[in-house]
Amino acid sequence: MLNLAPTKTNLFKLRDELKFARQGFELLDQKRKILINELLALVDQCVDYQEQIDKRLARAFVSYEHGVLQVGKLKVHHLAATINITTSIAINKRRVMGVALPVVATEFTEHPPYFSPRGTTFHIDDAQVSFKEALKMMGHLAELKISVLRLAAEVHKTIRKVNALERIAIPDLEETVKYIESRLEENERDMVILMKKVKQRLEAKRTRLTPSAQGVGNAPVT
Repeated sequence: MLNLAPTKTNLFKLRDELKFARQGFELLDQKRKILINELLALVDQCVDYQEQIDKRLARAFVSYEHGVLQVGKLKVHHLAATINITTSIAINKRRVMGVALPVVATEFTEHPPYFSPRGTTFHIDDAQVSFKEALKMMGHLAELKISVLRLAAEVHKTIRKVNALERIAIPDLEETVKYIESRLEENERDMVILMKKVKQRLEAKRTRLTPSAQGVGNAPVT
């Protein structure tokens, strides 16, 4: 309970603060639910993208190994050096309930043909495509992981605020409001009782003075 004098001014002030605290609790609780839903959705996407990246990398390395077995490691390295692909990564951002989340876009600019298909194997092409797909998905996976970390931090802060309002601030305000209301009601009752006693004394005094006044008015004139 807050240590405040039981006055009407403090009562009106605390009622406004209590109303504001309840509204803040409702908004923060809605924010918490939205952030948790978004966080869980991103976690599921992270798991899915990680599995897809692992599959593409595994396929790329298998194709690379098959290529080495068919044309030799040295020729594979020479063929890889002829591949002319430029990569650009653009990082933007989006907001979820005030939290800035990154948006990573990976783009490739290719300049084929890279080498003659004679004396090579399709495993080299397959490895190149798989590595490129894995790289593009890694950018999105990084976006998801950073988003998960930021959302998790914001969820933690929001939960702390919700708990502070629900368990500390609002109960203290409610208890203080009830205390001041009870004290003011008690003061009003005391005031009513006091006024009744004053009225009774005034009436008793008026009753005592009335016969004397009548006696003075009826006295004979000499």
